[in-house]
Amino acid sequence: MPSVSKKIMFTSATGEQLAGRLDLPDGTPKAYALWAHCFSCTKDIFAASRVANGLTAQGIAVLRFDFTGLGASEGDFANTNFSSNVDDLVAASNFLRENYQAPKMLIGHSLGGAAVLAVASKVPEAEAVCTIGAPADPAHVAHNFQSSRAEIDEHGEAEVLLSGRPFRIKKQFLEDIEGQKLERDIANLKKALLVFHSPIDNIVGVENAGTIFQAAKHPKSFVSLDTADHLLSKKEDATYVANVIAAWAARYINLSNGDLPMPNAAPGTVVVAETGQGKFTNAISVGGKHQLIADEPSSVGGTDTGPTPYDYLLAGLGACKAMTMRMYADRKGFALDRAVVTLKHDKIHATDCESCETEGGRLDRITVEIDVQGDLDEATRQQIIDIADKCPVHRTLHSEVNIVSKHS
Repeated sequence: MPSVSKKIMFTSATGEQLAGRLDLPDGTPKAYALWAHCFSCTKDIFAASRVANGLTAQGIAVLRFDFTGLGASEGDFANTNFSSNVDDLVAASNFLRENYQAPKMLIGHSLGGAAVLAVASKVPEAEAVCTIGAPADPAHVAHNFQSSRAEIDEHGEAEVLLSGRPFRIKKQFLEDIEGQKLERDIANLKKALLVFHSPIDNIVGVENAGTIFQAAKHPKSFVSLDTADHLLSKKEDATYVANVIAAWAARYINLSNGDLPMPNAAPGTVVVAETGQGKFTNAISVGGKHQLIADEPSSVGGTDTGPTPYDYLLAGLGACKAMTMRMYADRKGFALDRAVVTLKHDKIHATDCESCETEGGRLDRITVEIDVQGDLDEATRQQIIDIADKCPVHRTLHSEVNIVSKHS
């Protein structure tokens, strides 16, 4: 399972709110991938969620979303078409670029595979494209409602059943998919291409993979899915696809943890350096032995892959207090089983603080709650709690600190 799976919303080119899910791995993502789901499917189809889980296990973040009019996204499906799907993918890429990092990989399932081939030129940062059971021609999906074609031509629209669910298909949809020619897009891809297809796919025949592969220029690869069905409904097939994608992509895109070299601090020092992944993501090297990540939450433009600077401040203060209480209890022979320190930082108006010297504006407040556990009487418990305020970090925060800035 991904370390974090976030629900997100972003705006389509036509103003609708599109619902998505961003699956993030543990630590800083090595890269971001954009997933395009199959025709009339949603972001939560088994293939999407299972492949996303497999990729996050390999350190790759995945954004999957519902196209306009599907799933939890706004809009009327009847007014959409292949071209609008491509526009939705552009909007999704823009969202990642502005809030996290532009996708380096585009992955499309079924008609979504055709869509990522069409959108690839509009996402310059993407270096790899992957299709799964994709048709070589978007018009291939028309066979799903061939029995209603006469009604659509005569009345301009018809209600059809797709996977047991009713959808309204308009004539403009047919005209749009019939006007799409992917061969030129595939030939001009200028990105690494990986084509997955099952030889027993009875929804989109494997000959489509042959057409896509022949139209593409190198580097290109084909992987047969053997006994898999079109929807990758078996977990092992989806996991296999995810593992192959991650291994293949490593040849064509940078999958190191960050585009910039990680810092390595000398003993007794701390080095903090931007990773190149995310707007605020920084790598921290402590004494050359410990590697940490600092970030900001997505609400302020970060990628939420690590604690914030203030989180680290609270962590340092809390750890110092806990260690000081432990040393004191051990020295005094107190039966302290465990010390737990809970801290919170916020800003308050100076007028709300009776004991503060600052009289105007706002000031920082750190609230500390201490729980000492063990067979202790109340007086001993209070002694241990009182000593926490004498910890070195607490005293540093209350004293004058001289920070000397040097420029290299």
